[in-house]
Amino acid sequence: MSGNRIVLSGKILTIDPLRYTPAGIPALNLTLGHQSRQIEAGMEREVECEVQVVALGDLAQQTARCKVEDGIRIQGFLARKSRKSTQLVLHANRIELIDI
Repeated sequence: MSGNRIVLSGKILTIDPLRYTPAGIPALNLTLGHQSRQIEAGMEREVECEVQVVALGDLAQQTARCKVEDGIRIQGFLARKSRKSTQLVLHANRIELIDI
């Protein structure tokens, strides 16, 4: 089964310091704040959410230069935070700075 692709934009609410996994891979966690208007059942509604994001490797190193309040667009996929967790995290494959 495929079909796990997410594109989401918003502002960085929090960004943790760059860290390294036990295997030595750079990793970065951040929280993305999203606000938009969406159509649901033919009616417009306000949407607000906070999404936990993780970036690995070169993308983590590049994203570590960003700061809180920067506008970004993330492309990636959803996965569990850990094996035993049911909480979802957006794993970034691409992050770009945008004006919001």
